[in-house]
Formats: sequence, C-alpha cells, structure tokens
Amino acid sequence: MRIVIAVLILLLLLLQYRLWVGEGSLAEVSNLEHEIRQLKEELVGLRERNRTLQAEVEDLRSGQAAIEERARSELGMIKEGEMFYQVIGPSAGDGDER
Repeated sequence: MRIVIAVLILLLLLLQYRLWVGEGSLAEVSNLEHEIRQLKEELVGLRERNRTLQAEVEDLRSGQAAIEERARSELGMIKEGEMFYQVIGPSAGDGDER
C-alpha cells in the first residue's frame, strides 16, 4: 500500500511541476496571451495605416489636387506666376555678444 501512495504522490508532484513550470504551464500560457494581445494591437495600427495609405493612393490616382499638394509640401514647388518668400529667423549665434 505504501508503494501505491508513494507512486501517487510522485505522480501528483510530476503533474504539479508540469502545471507550474513545464511545457504548456500557466506562466507560458499567460505569456502567450500577452503576446497575442500585443500583436492584435499592432495589427489594428497596421490596418489603420494601410487604410490611410490606400486612401492616399486613391486620392493620387483620382486628381491633380493631391499631386499638387504633395509637390508643394514635400518638394517646395510653386505654380507659374506665384512668388516664393522665405523668411529666415535669427540663428542662435546672432545674439548680442559684447
């Protein structure tokens, strides 16, 4: 009878070890659930970015206004007949040094 009890206790300890520390343990499952939550959040952000980029592509395909806006903001282009003014503020080294 003592052998059966010893075997059962050993089996219980082995199962407890596997539950808390081994492969598929509670800690590992918790870490995987946390990783899944992070990946889902990242996926939402990437989907939103894709929607924004797709809207921008459609805008660029559909009209000249978007192309003109992009040329003005990113390339500094101006229309024919427009005048470009560049305002330069004082630099950090132009202070009064007496």
